[in-house]
Amino acid sequence: MRKIETLFLMLVGVVLVCGCITDSTVEVVEEGDYVRVDYIGKLEDGTVFDTSIKDIAIEAGIYNQKRDYQPLGFTVGAGEMIKGFDKGVVGMAVEEDKTLTIPPEEAYGTYREDMLTTRPIEELTNAGITPVVRAKIRNNRGQVGTITNVTDTEVVIDFNHELAGKTLIFDVKLVSIGRDDT
Repeated sequence: MRKIETLFLMLVGVVLVCGCITDSTVEVVEEGDYVRVDYIGKLEDGTVFDTSIKDIAIEAGIYNQKRDYQPLGFTVGAGEMIKGFDKGVVGMAVEEDKTLTIPPEEAYGTYREDMLTTRPIEELTNAGITPVVRAKIRNNRGQVGTITNVTDTEVVIDFNHELAGKTLIFDVKLVSIGRDDT
């Protein structure tokens, strides 16, 4: 019997030392919390499309000198973020790293063919707009679209979000939980 007690105590010691039992007083993110996170947003092929980290932006070729690269702050569940990101940070602890894989339905939606419109080229030129592929254009309802094709007679404008239909992958590190201290 003594041998079993010794083995049990050794097992408890190993569990405690390896950190398998966690401190229940660790604060984790809940809906309504204000949090700050560092993140790297990637497409499924690994292309970085956004980040809060300057060195990563430079390395990915997406650096914008007008942007202030710092942790992103938002209130969880307040609709400030895409749904999958909002849900993905719930339960995280400060300094925890997590990878979120967010399907289109919880990001910018599925790609919709009905969001493409073809307009006569003279409609744009009469409005003083020179149609160029990849140029952004705003319609009379305030929607922003991207010109995807220009012919001698027509212009195709895509009003889908540029990330619509894409699964997004975010490497996230929780920096803080609490009030906005910036």
